[in-house]
Amino acid sequence: MSQQSNTNHSQKLGFWTATSVVTGSMIGSGIFLLPASLAHFGSISLGGWLFTALGSLSLAYVFAKLSQYIRGSGGQYLYCRQAFGPLTGFFTAWGYWLCVVSANAAIAIALVSYLTVFFPALKDSNTLSMLTTLGCIWGLALINIRGVKLAGQVQLLTTLLKLLPLVAIAFIGLFYINPEHFQPLNLSEQSDFSALTATAALTMWAFVGMEAANNIAGEIKDPEKNVARAAMLGTLVSAVVYIFGFIAVMGIIPPETLQQSNAPYAETAAFLWGDTGYYLIAACAVISCFGALNGWTLAVAQIPLAAAKENMFLSTFGKLSRFQTPANGIIISTILVSLLVLMNYNESLIDQFTIVILLSTLTSVLPYLVSSLAHIKMSGKDSIRHSKVNTTITSFAALFSAWIIYSIGMKTVIFGVILLLAGFPMYWYLQRKSANQSLNDKIVDTH
Repeated sequence: MSQQSNTNHSQKLGFWTATSVVTGSMIGSGIFLLPASLAHFGSISLGGWLFTALGSLSLAYVFAKLSQYIRGSGGQYLYCRQAFGPLTGFFTAWGYWLCVVSANAAIAIALVSYLTVFFPALKDSNTLSMLTTLGCIWGLALINIRGVKLAGQVQLLTTLLKLLPLVAIAFIGLFYINPEHFQPLNLSEQSDFSALTATAALTMWAFVGMEAANNIAGEIKDPEKNVARAAMLGTLVSAVVYIFGFIAVMGIIPPETLQQSNAPYAETAAFLWGDTGYYLIAACAVISCFGALNGWTLAVAQIPLAAAKENMFLSTFGKLSRFQTPANGIIISTILVSLLVLMNYNESLIDQFTIVILLSTLTSVLPYLVSSLAHIKMSGKDSIRHSKVNTTITSFAALFSAWIIYSIGMKTVIFGVILLLAGFPMYWYLQRKSANQSLNDKIVDTH
């Protein structure tokens, strides 16, 4: 099964740009704000990072393999529909779309949080921060409407700009850590297992995006090899930067200070290099969030586009603009992102961020779980590609996804299920419309 792209070959993305889409989509808001969210758990949160990295690499492996079974843009929708039928395909597309909408809101909030370093008034005025957030959201929506090539160039540039200073902190900072900051292991009042589970739910947010190249596979040159390579390399690079960066930040900033920080990486850079480092990393964080928001805006309409082409999403999502981009899908998605920002703008920036990332993580991991099961089913029927290693890694990816869903918490899970079920009227409407169309076609044929 494959989906044809509407993008000319000369306009398609190469391997490094595809990898930058993966890395840029992952390394965004999570790495810059999560140290503060995790600080009250203590150094046990490092265990959450390590376990989540392992699980995410197994999921990246699943997506690398799935991209070789099924070609074209649409990622998880295509895989799950092929394996389990239209109903599962629809809810995968619907759930993942909700995930990206939530992700865009979280990333935009984080972007503005780091802009407070340069513009303190944003911290004091919810209205001003809200307007700035909306401006960033809609500015990048317009860039993506103009075409995938322009969006890809922006992504490659922002990924390069943010990686260098992050790598510098991650590795230079290791020489300045204070071992006392890692004691005691668990600062929370929860058991070690509960604390580890809670930290994994938060750190998983930083790895959402490993499937970004799969979502736009139809826009990538030589997708049969470049999509798989981009998924694996992008996830590996992100994991290394995350883990070493977190160790450096936690080892330099005392836990009680880290818990209150709006810009933990910038404060770490200030310790290493003074005011110059503080403002450099703050600027890097802004660029990073900007790049991640661009990457997710690029992806937000691709799965609905693939689903709409098969009458599994409203037809307006399947229409292309004169730039050959799913402009309607981008606009509708951006409106929903804006509404999500408006609903939470009375909360502090950190509270907004935490609320939205848990919802986004849930709605992304559910499709991860189904995609893992889809790969188990597909590979089981393929005697050439079937192997014990393949089955073991994919089974671990499925179990890991299920554990993350459990760790997110019942309140968020219930809210997420309600949002998923809210898509059922659309599915019912589309199925009825398709049935009526088929009936009308038969009547026309008989005449």
